[in-house]
Amino acid sequence: LATYRPNSVLGSVLSVTPEVKKAETIEEQPQDFVFDQDRRIVLDAAPKPALASLRWPGRPNLSAGSEGWTSPVVKHPLGSFVAFVSHTSNACNHPFEVWVNGSEQPRGLGALAKSLSMDMRTRDTVWVRMKLEMLMKTAGDDAFDMPMPPDGTVMRMPSLVAAFAHLLKYRIEQLGALAVCDGDTTPMMDALFAKKEPKTGTDGTMSWTVDISNAGSGDDFVLGLKELLLPDGQRRPYSMWLAGVYPRALDGLCKVLSLDMRVIDPAWIGMKLRKLLNFGEPLGDFMARVPGQAKMESYPSTVSYVAKLIIHRYAMLGVLDEYGYPVQQMGVLEIPDGQLKPTGIKALAGKVCKECGNATLIKKDGCEFCTSCGAIGACG
Repeated sequence: LATYRPNSVLGSVLSVTPEVKKAETIEEQPQDFVFDQDRRIVLDAAPKPALASLRWPGRPNLSAGSEGWTSPVVKHPLGSFVAFVSHTSNACNHPFEVWVNGSEQPRGLGALAKSLSMDMRTRDTVWVRMKLEMLMKTAGDDAFDMPMPPDGTVMRMPSLVAAFAHLLKYRIEQLGALAVCDGDTTPMMDALFAKKEPKTGTDGTMSWTVDISNAGSGDDFVLGLKELLLPDGQRRPYSMWLAGVYPRALDGLCKVLSLDMRVIDPAWIGMKLRKLLNFGEPLGDFMARVPGQAKMESYPSTVSYVAKLIIHRYAMLGVLDEYGYPVQQMGVLEIPDGQLKPTGIKALAGKVCKECGNATLIKKDGCEFCTSCGAIGACG
């Protein structure tokens, strides 16, 4: 004898429905990092300002010029070049800029030199040494043998970037500017939230990628920014990579900018990127879409456009504005007194003003107006 009991199972198709996780249990982005002692993220609640971390915010104006050193000619199948290193010698020698010169210089080295010049103007010798030693290990498909000064001993260089870093380190050490003395401060090193690039676990982390193409120079590659979430809740890029067809010297630029991204104050990476916006190359200008807009604009080089795109990503995250300036000042990057540029209204060129004698008389609202003294002339 069987008894029929109606239920929801009889007569229905049995199936296994995957469990749907609630929204609050799903993380918005994966962030799985494996940290060792040097790769862990360190974020102080109140970062201390790196007092006078910059000797000069830009190239110093020296009325009498500066002393310099010219490296031996570096000969490579991709092009030959020399490196110029300038320094001041007041109380002690302090190199403040490096240039790459040559009619056939390898593409990308000039941008790397411009970025390193900014590092050389800091008051942190450990910071400069770490960057140079990092570049000296850069390997690529452009390895070659190079005679090293002063005796011309031939050394195998893993890349053009490594050769350039060897020459620069040799000159700075020759000037005694890499020596670390007792009591020396390390403002840039202290401002890092991760000394080495954090490595991910199996879940990975979020990244932002964008395609870049310059038909004139033949560049066609992908720019990728790896991002993490800081303990204070802010999402920040911490590493950049390139993949595709591009000058291999840009690998060195990626390395130094990746370290700059890990400085807790975004004003530092913002300044580094703004310096590259006007970097030009012979026959390297091209038209590209303005980030975040539909219009096209001419850029002086591929490097310039890369810098513009990175600034745009920082603006998307609310860290920098579209001009590369920090949305919120943290005070870690401090420019020495007397080095700030005036931000007042600049006098415009025009006719000679009868009141003050300056050639700053312009038309404003239908009347003649002097931008120097404010005098108002004839109208109509």
